[in-house]
Amino acid sequence: MTADLYGELRPRAFAIAYRMLGSVSEAEDVVQEAFLRMHQLQEPIVSPRAYVATLVTRLAIDHLRSARVRRERYVGEWLPEPVVTDLSPAEQAEQADSLSLAFLVLLESLTPRQRAAFLLREVFDYPYQEVADIVGTDVDGARHLVSRARASVRERRPRHRASREQRDELAARFFAAVENGDLRELEALLANDVALHGDGGGTVPAPPRPITGRERVARTLRAGRSVLARFGGVRLTAVEVNGGPGAMVFDTGDLLVAVVGLDVVDGRIQAIRSIVNPDKLRHLGEVSDLGARLRAGRRS
Repeated sequence: MTADLYGELRPRAFAIAYRMLGSVSEAEDVVQEAFLRMHQLQEPIVSPRAYVATLVTRLAIDHLRSARVRRERYVGEWLPEPVVTDLSPAEQAEQADSLSLAFLVLLESLTPRQRAAFLLREVFDYPYQEVADIVGTDVDGARHLVSRARASVRERRPRHRASREQRDELAARFFAAVENGDLRELEALLANDVALHGDGGGTVPAPPRPITGRERVARTLRAGRSVLARFGGVRLTAVEVNGGPGAMVFDTGDLLVAVVGLDVVDGRIQAIRSIVNPDKLRHLGEVSDLGARLRAGRRS
């Protein structure tokens, strides 16, 4: 396989694998395995694009089935591994919703085959016949899988999302309020039923379940800022996380502590997702030991 062909096929392969698995590292492994198998084939491939999509999807389905057991034993709340994106306006309109942390969490409620069929059809616009061939069913079976998945996702998917300008302005105000410990401003920016989600993977302190309600979330954020201040404080850098507003959080040595993503709905922040599990951050750079020090401080 030529480098040009690999470069052409890899972005779509990774896009499918990441949305299937919600993990950068696992998606990379699946894509690498797919291309290795393709390279080892002796006979010519009629359509490399279709072959790679099929192989990546089937490998991801198998991986998801084994991952389910691990996720059931996961300590605390499981969130996807974040990706820091820099989408153009066109890409933002086309891709951001299917990349969002909220959307990837919703997909966890689907069976592996439902997830595959839904993504291939609704996100990547594959015709039903190709979807059927990839997931191993007939066209009616593919339609049924997509229909069940669509109904499940639609029922829980937020509506009335903010414009890019509005969400970025709210995010800037929110992160400034967090850094300043401004409780009144935080409460003004949060929805009444806002939810704070944290993923520490059992190795870094994080809420074991979502914290809900404007006042509770605002006070939790301010308390967290006070705790971090005792360890030298942190610095927030605004970035685009999975196609939406967010921030990377660094310690005083410029090592990564957390990635935070926000959901903005109806002019308020509806959800805050903080990934502090070091294993889910290593693909973004060198990770701080601040989480371990916080955990040690809790024990003492």
